[in-house]
Amino acid sequence: MPRAVKFSRYGGPEVLEIAEVPRPQPGPGGVLVRVVVAGVNPGETGIRQGVFADLWPAVFPEGQGNDFAGWVEALGEGVDAFAVGDEVIGYLPRAAQADYVVSPAGLLTPKPVGISWEAAAPLSAVGVTAWAAVDAVDVAAGDTVVVTAAAGGVGSLAIQLARLRGATVIGTAGPRNADFLRSLGVFPVEYGAGLADRLRAAAPDGIDAFIDTFGQGNVDTAIALGVAPRRINTIADGRAVARYGVRHNAQEDAFSPQLVAELAALVSQGQLTVPISAVHPLEQVQEAYRQVQRRHTRGKIVLSLVPPDERRALADRLRAGHRLPPDPASPRT
Repeated sequence: MPRAVKFSRYGGPEVLEIAEVPRPQPGPGGVLVRVVVAGVNPGETGIRQGVFADLWPAVFPEGQGNDFAGWVEALGEGVDAFAVGDEVIGYLPRAAQADYVVSPAGLLTPKPVGISWEAAAPLSAVGVTAWAAVDAVDVAAGDTVVVTAAAGGVGSLAIQLARLRGATVIGTAGPRNADFLRSLGVFPVEYGAGLADRLRAAAPDGIDAFIDTFGQGNVDTAIALGVAPRRINTIADGRAVARYGVRHNAQEDAFSPQLVAELAALVSQGQLTVPISAVHPLEQVQEAYRQVQRRHTRGKIVLSLVPPDERRALADRLRAGHRLPPDPASPRT
């Protein structure tokens, strides 16, 4: 039986369970994807805990996960942009952490062959979010830009995208990530008490733009340093948005398959690196979210739904036109 991560009540990682579900079938315009890797994101924690219940109420049993990469296994009527066996990247809110998903064909992006599954899956979430934040503050060549939590999932991509635009980038992080940031051409500054003074010392000529991926008063610091609100973007501090009128662009403001393709091309060309902190099997989904909630990861945490040693054989079977073993609860027609 296919598996999917579900939760039937609000709460911590302990409410997550791996349920057996029928294999979905693609309708007109849909594509059935065998998920290989799915992302794990902090925002999903808030939804599961009920923090956003007024905006995005759960429908129990609720699914989880947004970003994924996998193989096309079946096509719905009218789909001719993909073929069985194609490798794709997708974004499907509250559904991605499952062996099979059905996505509208128009929301999928071809995955370049040279990108690992682990690097591809997060591009439709943290990749797009990082791009949205960098674009929101209009980063340009010659700018000095601060990115908070610069070693995290979004931050680690935002610093690279800002540098690709020609900016000098300062990244806040803990001491253990200083060398990692330097390896990406970023000047590290330790977060915590006294941050404003350390940033002034690191940028004596001033800071042009500020990207906050962590919250915890970072926007207040940016304002105190004289950064214009229109050149501050936060994805973690809604109160600061209301208080100062700073920008709050994120994934939903920028997502398109075309943008995911551009980011994937940068990865394929070696211009963008997707750091992977940990890869967990689906059975360890609770532990994956416990790690995310600690907010000290370097890069992304992802779930592997097809073990690496089984991927080639499954891909070969699909491309040869064979089907995976039928699901007795949902036979193919």
